[in-house]
Amino acid sequence: MCNTCGCNITPGNRPFVLAEKPTNGTTTVTVLKNLLAKNDSQAEHNRSHFDARKVLAINLMSSPGSGKTALLEATIKRLNGSLGLAVIEGDLETENDAARIRAHGVPAHQITTGTACHLDAHLVHDALHHIDLSSIDILFIENVGNLVCPASFDLGHHLNVTLLSTTEGDDKPAKYPVMFRAADLMLITKTDLLPFLDDFSPERAEQALRNLASKAPVFNLSSRQNDDSGLDAWIDWLHQQLQAHRNKLAQQQTTRPNVQRDGQLLHADPAQVRFRPVVKAGAPA
Repeated sequence: MCNTCGCNITPGNRPFVLAEKPTNGTTTVTVLKNLLAKNDSQAEHNRSHFDARKVLAINLMSSPGSGKTALLEATIKRLNGSLGLAVIEGDLETENDAARIRAHGVPAHQITTGTACHLDAHLVHDALHHIDLSSIDILFIENVGNLVCPASFDLGHHLNVTLLSTTEGDDKPAKYPVMFRAADLMLITKTDLLPFLDDFSPERAEQALRNLASKAPVFNLSSRQNDDSGLDAWIDWLHQQLQAHRNKLAQQQTTRPNVQRDGQLLHADPAQVRFRPVVKAGAPA
């Protein structure tokens, strides 16, 4: 949870901030730890809603413009009604993305966060009041475009999918390890542009992911080309994950996302935290 840019405060959890009553010894860290605890409690509540209705909730994360909404549009077309879908869209402003999804006949609710650069469990819960899950198989949560904070918050979802477009650097997994470590699947998007780009290598991008000790599968695809085999692999993956999740539910289990906590001081007993010394470049370790 970010303690510097203020993104830890969202329209969803702001009431809890206002409810905090300063007392002797109360610190910003304590307040933020309380916010995170409330978020995680709400996430469990959200997940119980999904599980009760056998809905698989997938969190889509990426930088802005990587093609999340285009991927959803292509997915809707390819599935052609074979699965019940719904979408929660997250952006700072506008209803543009939700309108694009609704144009394909799929229910979508837009969350506008104002200044917060990620969604949280409270915002997702509020959105669920606008979506009927009774006929839904997969709920996609398109998170705010940002390669840092979204990976640190449990929304009550089950899986993380991280997109990396060919118009970005193939070293993004190395530069933004928190986001890519959280991925259950990495999609390299906009592959139809590869013939025009000489500075992006899908192989280097996958190696950067492997260097993080991630075993997540990697699919290369284009949402603009109907004959792209990568899109078929994506659709097959969705069917497999939905079935695997429902198999778990039949055994009274659930699927949990890989949440990457970026503020360890907010989640650990301070007595158990050990600090590593900062070593300047050129100085002996």
